[in-house]
Amino acid sequence: MEAITYGLRARRLDATFAALANPTRRALLARLASGELSVGTLAEPFAMSQPAISLHLKVLERAGLVSRGRDAQRRPVRAEVAPLAAATAWLEKYRRTLEHNFARLDAVLEEMKAAGRPRRRRTKR
Repeated sequence: MEAITYGLRARRLDATFAALANPTRRALLARLASGELSVGTLAEPFAMSQPAISLHLKVLERAGLVSRGRDAQRRPVRAEVAPLAAATAWLEKYRRTLEHNFARLDAVLEEMKAAGRPRRRRTKR
């Protein structure tokens, strides 16, 4: 394993996972997957105030997961893929490592079965 360093990349990854830890923020991102929306439209299905939605959007924005544009009076919000791609790459790296370790464990277990180790007999009490 590599040494853990907390540089800029690690802080961005921390911010991404922290933002995604909240179900409301994940739902907001899911709504934005189909395209940009105004804050009002984005907030419609949620049982919370628009200021509360704005606070969630600020967390997502600080993590780089959303960006806001300016279109006359509207401030459309759009999802950004780069932080999600970085998080996916990080997860994928560890998924491959864990799958490799499980494959090795499976091989050892199969060898043990093939060796025909005698089972311990249970004694009656």
